[in-house]
Amino acid sequence: MQHDAIVIGGSYAGLSAAIHIARARRSVCVIDSAMPRNRFADASHGFFGQDGTEPRVMIAEARAQLERYPTVRTVAGAATNAAAIPGGFEVRLEGGETLTGARLVLAFGIADVLPEISGLAERWGKSVLHCPYCHGFEYGDQRLGVLLTMPMSAHQALLIADWGPTTLFLDGGEIPDAEARAKLAQRGVAIEPARVLALRGDRSALSSLMLADGREVALDALYLAPRSRLNSAIAEQLGCAVDDGPFGPVIRTDAAKLTSVPGVYAAGDAARAPHNATWAAADGVTAGVSLHQSLVFAPLTV
Repeated sequence: MQHDAIVIGGSYAGLSAAIHIARARRSVCVIDSAMPRNRFADASHGFFGQDGTEPRVMIAEARAQLERYPTVRTVAGAATNAAAIPGGFEVRLEGGETLTGARLVLAFGIADVLPEISGLAERWGKSVLHCPYCHGFEYGDQRLGVLLTMPMSAHQALLIADWGPTTLFLDGGEIPDAEARAKLAQRGVAIEPARVLALRGDRSALSSLMLADGREVALDALYLAPRSRLNSAIAEQLGCAVDDGPFGPVIRTDAAKLTSVPGVYAAGDAARAPHNATWAAADGVTAGVSLHQSLVFAPLTV
């Protein structure tokens, strides 16, 4: 069956794109591996009308709403390959099934590459955080830290200080330059140069960091900006331009979320920086509407 659109990824961006395509009465197939980036978080915050809702609940409700439309098909699993064919694109699933569509939306997202520090990964999305706008309010006026992972970490510490007393943990890395240190001092941010050995606390809570010199520093939440990787190689397979973003690779798109390959759109964390659920959903709306309009206007001739 030839679909008008195939959406690879069924989280915030993919479902937002798909429902706008469906509401335009076009056929759309959503392929979803059920591994949303924010699956580690107990709640999503700041999303219009859904503040504090568990991410998987939001996604399940959105998928159920999408599936009420008669032109929608959803497929559980992962897309492994995609290629251009006459009239559109062919997408192969991990089970061997092949789907075809006139247009594609790449919304497969990214994965975070976390530092290998004992006790960090199991607290990711709980007390080890990335976005203060998503989770900072819940840790307001508590003991906060920022782990140095990239040059932007000092900037992150300047921002995090608005939520509470903050320490920048250099983890054995380079001391910020004089200008950065002056700004950190103005914001009351302390600097801790020692290497971090482990995170401690009850289950997913954080109570302290263990340092290489034997000291234990009390802490309630640790922020970091991790490197990221694309969840799929399909953008590269199709020949889409991919740029080096501040955190990792980013699929290049224009204002309509069209990639460098005609007929291929990209939305969500794989195609933007910075990231959060609201931006991902908004990008999905743009991609879905733009894709539909391309189906309408591209065939017209004068």
